[in-house]
Amino acid sequence: MAREVKQVTFTKAAIPKLTRVAAYARVSSAKDAMHHSLSAQVSYYSGLIQQHPGWQYVGVYADEAKTGTKDTREGFVRLVYDCKAGKVDMIIIKSISRFARNTVTLLETVRELKVLGIDVFFEEQNIHTLSADGELMLSILASYAQEESLSASENQKWRVRKNFEEGKPWNGTLLGYRYRNGVYVIEPDEAETVRRIFREFLSGKGVIAIAKGLNADGVKTRYGRDWGKTSIGGILRNYAYTGNLLLQKTFREDHLTKKTVVNDGQLPMYHAEGTHEAIISMEEYEAVQDEIARRAAKYVPPDRCFTGRYPFSSLIVCAHCGKHYRRKVTATGPVWICSTYNYQGKAACPLSKQIPEPTLTALTADMNIGDLTEIVAESGNRLVFRFKDGTKTVKRWQDRSRAESWTPEMKEAARQKAIERNRHNG
Repeated sequence: MAREVKQVTFTKAAIPKLTRVAAYARVSSAKDAMHHSLSAQVSYYSGLIQQHPGWQYVGVYADEAKTGTKDTREGFVRLVYDCKAGKVDMIIIKSISRFARNTVTLLETVRELKVLGIDVFFEEQNIHTLSADGELMLSILASYAQEESLSASENQKWRVRKNFEEGKPWNGTLLGYRYRNGVYVIEPDEAETVRRIFREFLSGKGVIAIAKGLNADGVKTRYGRDWGKTSIGGILRNYAYTGNLLLQKTFREDHLTKKTVVNDGQLPMYHAEGTHEAIISMEEYEAVQDEIARRAAKYVPPDRCFTGRYPFSSLIVCAHCGKHYRRKVTATGPVWICSTYNYQGKAACPLSKQIPEPTLTALTADMNIGDLTEIVAESGNRLVFRFKDGTKTVKRWQDRSRAESWTPEMKEAARQKAIERNRHNG
């Protein structure tokens, strides 16, 4: 009798798909204690996600010294970009205030992620944004967080203005003084540095030359850093060195943007006379301000307003020392040069190289400079252009030939020298 054999097909059990989970952490102060807090948050969320059996760890996106009312947080922007790229299914955040205190920004971002099917879980409030009542609860709590931010901002403004009315300065971190019991007290060694800066400027030295001299002598700023153009300029313009204070010269636009703007009459200023011992006489201070104005007028036409900003300002970063490039006008035209190299010489940053401005303009002709986050200047004439959307482009540039680097004035000077040489030889 024939035996019948039946073939049985077994269906393979589907492996459940892991939920790709990321976390976002933020602290609003760069102080050491807050830095440790950020490290603790990153460590906590890394462990939480990786130990969960149904989750796949994507990463912890973090921002330090950024407030929840700003939308320029690099880690936050990168997280949203990765969500749009399909890399994340769920985000874990400690609380609503860590995400955003601006209700509009919060809801817009949550709704944008919701459309993509991405859930945001707020631990403290125990809210999942993909749940039925998630958005309602979120709206109520975010409004509360925004009002809390406004209240804290107004309280801080009240304290600052009260101090201004009493002739007390905004902070006590002024070179040459120590802030004791609400009064500036002279610190002798630093005061001598201030006097040296004023003295050398009036003798004809430029701010870069003064900075180089101080750095060469091992003299540091109030924060223990090397001197540069900005720090020297700040000393020379600081009215407090006359023993008087002009307070509320700037103010915060509002508690959401936290943008600092110049006070052009929107708020009262407070002039307090004789609040502390002067390091610089009023006559010397005014002489320096007149000299600053005279030098500025020499290089900027009277019919043109110059803000000190160029298209590439604060964009180009030296890959070797990490400092920004600055614009410098040379005999061959404007170039962009590493700040370390420019202020401290080749020995401080020997691998950096100055870039002709026309070369930069040509390399960025097909780009929107506003879309760039930075341009990294590497060895071998290599520039890495990084964009806000997380992409990057690498380009190389060619050195100018000797003939191209000669201006008409240089060629004429060389011609005159040749004529003089021939005349002597003849």
